[in-house]
Amino acid sequence: MTERLTIGEFSRITHLSIRTLRRYHEQDLLVPAEVDPVTGYRYYAPAQVRPAQTIRRFRDLDLPLADLRRFLAAEEDDGRRGEADRDTARQVVAAHLRRLEDRLGRTQRAVEALRELLDPGAERTVTLEVLPPRRVYAVSLDVPEGAGLDWYDAAMRDLDAAAGHRPVLPPGGRYAHELFTEGHGHATVYLPAEAPLPTDAPDTVRELLLPGRTAAVATHQGPHDDLDLTYAAVGSYAARHGLRSQDLVEEVYLVGPRDTDQPERWRTLVAWLTAPDGD
Repeated sequence: MTERLTIGEFSRITHLSIRTLRRYHEQDLLVPAEVDPVTGYRYYAPAQVRPAQTIRRFRDLDLPLADLRRFLAAEEDDGRRGEADRDTARQVVAAHLRRLEDRLGRTQRAVEALRELLDPGAERTVTLEVLPPRRVYAVSLDVPEGAGLDWYDAAMRDLDAAAGHRPVLPPGGRYAHELFTEGHGHATVYLPAEAPLPTDAPDTVRELLLPGRTAAVATHQGPHDDLDLTYAAVGSYAARHGLRSQDLVEEVYLVGPRDTDQPERWRTLVAWLTAPDGD
């Protein structure tokens, strides 16, 4: 192989069409190593094969042209750019790749959920249980519409500050159905605790005794993307068995983000609280 490749030779090596290589040149993404000033013929160096294929992958993944140019310029080892510039350009690309990975993960989970929904024999296991009484530290609030999940993070920070150490039992939350049906509603986030509430606990935290409560219960496995399927299972169970709802659902985070950064290992107990007979 010579050190100078015609555009045809370079096209055969990279599996990029000549038209695509010309477009990359016009877009200032891949400038030929040499352009004959008389004929206008483009010539490439073997060292440009890998960058050419990298550009193709980035374009296949819809990385914006401006970001791609910044990345390619930062990768040039010509000593003209500072390390901060190179780091910034690489971070832009890394952020784009993370977004693509997140999108791919959501797509895969949506496919799995659809397969379950389309399978007449697929059914999540639901049981009727009585959850035991439990003393907890709790933060209660009315979640406004469009609040995202910042309210939950703030509540957990206050509960952790009150507890001062990691409780043995997992955290949980009790949520009014309106929080899901209307996008706003009452929520109580809690941590199990046996010791009295410290005097220096945040003002938002109070002691609460959760009574024994009857619920249709299922354990959700994995990320929360398809948590609605578990909600549907416990709600349908309650409806089929004539159980009246308390208009509350309780979640217990048996294994969650506080325990592992691997969402496939998460386990969430979902309890559709039902009203006692005669209420």
